[in-house]
Formats: sequence, C-alpha cells, structure tokens
Amino acid sequence: MLSEFSLIDRFFARRAAARPSDAADGTLGIGDDCALLAPRAGEMLAISTDMLVEGRHFFADIDPEALGHKTLAVNLSDLAAMGARPQAFTLAFSLPNADEAWLAAFSEGLFALAERYGCELIGGDTTGGPLNLCVTVFGSVPPQAALRRDAAQPGDDIWISGMLGDARAGLGVQRGEWCADASDAATFRRALERPEPRVALGLALRGIAHAALDLSDGLAGDLLHILERSRMRATVEVDAVPRSAALRRLTPEIQRRCTLAGGDDYELCFTAPATARAAVEAAGREVGVPVSRIGTISALQAAHDRPAIDWRDAAGAPLTLTLQGFDHFHAD
Repeated sequence: MLSEFSLIDRFFARRAAARPSDAADGTLGIGDDCALLAPRAGEMLAISTDMLVEGRHFFADIDPEALGHKTLAVNLSDLAAMGARPQAFTLAFSLPNADEAWLAAFSEGLFALAERYGCELIGGDTTGGPLNLCVTVFGSVPPQAALRRDAAQPGDDIWISGMLGDARAGLGVQRGEWCADASDAATFRRALERPEPRVALGLALRGIAHAALDLSDGLAGDLLHILERSRMRATVEVDAVPRSAALRRLTPEIQRRCTLAGGDDYELCFTAPATARAAVEAAGREVGVPVSRIGTISALQAAHDRPAIDWRDAAGAPLTLTLQGFDHFHAD
C-alpha cells in the first residue's frame, strides 16, 4: 500500500524533479520545508488559488487524466487573465484511497499541461479524505502590464476569446436537463472537462487591453466584476456572444442560458479601446485564438448609478433577462 511520502515521490516529486533546473528561475522546489520562489527581474508575482471538489466542480466518473488537466488549467486561466507568465505551482489534495492507476493518469494530465507552459510543481500536501484538489499557481508580470479588473475605460470595446456555453451545455447533458446527439455531447463534455487556459492570448494582450478576467462563473456574473471594480456600465449584444455549431443546435433559450450564465468556460473577457481593434484581432491571430467583440463600456451617469449590464438583441433593442453567474454555495 502506498504511504503519503511514497505516493508523492512516485507520482509527483520525481516528475517535478525532472523539470529543467531553470524552469522557475532558480526555484527551490519539492524536498524542503518550504519552496523558494522569486519573480523574474523587474516583475511582480501573480498568485492565485482554486479548489476543485468532487460533486461540486466535477463528476465522480471523470477521466482522471482530464481531471489532472483541469486541476491546473483553471489556475493557469487566472494567470492568463492577469497577463502573467506561468512560473510554478503547489498541489494539495485529499484522496479517498491511493489508487495507483488513478494517480498515474491524474499526474499525467497534470504534468502534460504544466510542461506545455513551463510551470513547475514546487510543493504541496496530501491526505486521506473526500476527493478535493487545491492548486496555488505563481506567475510573473511587469506591474505596468498587469491586466486588472479595475481598469476598464468609457468607450472600451468588450471582447471574448473562443466560444462560450459548451461547458454548461455539457453539464446540462450529464444532468439530463436536455439532450444532444453523441457528437455534440462529446464536444460539450470535452469543453467541461478539458478547458484550455488562454495564457498566450493574455501575454499578447499586454499593452493592448485595459481590463480582463477569465470566465469561470458565467459572463453575466463575471463581467459584472469588471464593472463593479471599474465603476462602469456595459452594453452587450447577446447574439454577438460567440458560440459553437454544436451549441447552436440547441434551443435559443438554452443557448442564452449557457452562453450568458453558464460557468466553466475559462475564456478571457477583456476590454480595450476602440482604437485597438486591429491590434486585438492581430493578437488573436498571432496565438491562434478567435476573439469576438460583443459590446461596449460606458460611464455611470450619476453618483447613485450602479454598475450593470444592458442586454441588447442584434437590432439594438433592449432585452429583459434575469441572469446570474455560478454560485459555489447555490449551484445552478
């Protein structure tokens, strides 16, 4: 039977030790009481933590290799939203049992993504208990280049990377809320279980975008975070929100629910001045990620006005929509 330390050594420490010695700029990683980490010269550390809990963030039957990927991907997505370059991460988790085949697949998915982005595992913890995965990720970014939530400006365009809604559609299919054919269901499930962090796009948007975040809890809730921090309003054209061909085969009501209020997309939502439209599109082409302009930022008209989103149809007519993002204590 695997002990705590043999588990770490077999599936995590040895793979981490095989990383290039300069992967985290001279980091002291696994094997001591603490890791030592320094940001790149002239940059600040960007730090984020996310927890994934079985039954809340993923189903029990998820492929462990996909779960390893997602466990790190959701954290790398936060770095992407800040325009930060990944550097290192820690992993803490509880396991109901030390299943060697499960651990081998999980660590393979985790390290395959870590190696793509030069992000080194430098420490963590493990214990017995319900399946619960927690990653803290570290990146670095020049202070003046960080893409913050409080930097949206009046007249900014609102942009989205990739497509929205497939992950929520996948959740709906698995819950039996609606049906899809086998091909579309596979598309939705992949989006739910294997999100792609937009790290390269976040780096390409340095000096172009004003404000940014990643869409983990749905457009309606997450865009509002930018508006509240920046003290702005937004107008969004609902039909301009990008969606996949698979999602377009579902009913219009389900499409809106998934694209506007669904979570787990991990695409970037960002604002940029209208004069930067060509630069934004060029950045998307450079990294091979489609970008779509879906609305505009405007100033509050009076001191008592509250940040809010005005939803419009393709003709510009106002829509009355009751939407809210994912709540981790009251899941949709």
